Amino acid sequence: MTSTVLFVCVHNAGRSQMAAGFLQALGGDQVVVLSAGSLPAEQINPTAVAAMAEVGIDIAEEQPKVITDQAVQQADVVITMGCGDECPYFPGTRYEDWQLDDPAGLALEQVRPIRDEIRIRVRQLLAGLR
Repeated sequence: MTSTVLFVCVHNAGRSQMAAGFLQALGGDQVVVLSAGSLPAEQINPTAVAAMAEVGIDIAEEQPKVITDQAVQQADVVITMGCGDECPYFPGTRYEDWQLDDPAGLALEQVRPIRDEIRIRVRQLLAGLR
């Protein structure tokens, strides 16, 4: 059975994009991966792109997207990362809030630990979906 996971952060330019990249790479065709933001940025964070490239995952072509009710309703699991009350809530959908630092404006050395924590959490999430 395929699960749909939606990652949501404010700008959909860093944390949620890295999480989506990891889940797509690790979950393959077992998951449908969506990501969105409450206030999407103009472009993905280049430092997040660089951090993911270091581990062999290319997210350079991703574009920040605004969250929609449809995306939330489509998801089996919604992972929020600092978007607070901006995220729509629908009964019956599983929600998790991951407290992670925002990589915006941080140097690559500071983004690596955030990336690594996201990878750990994505692996745990994937294990729980199987």
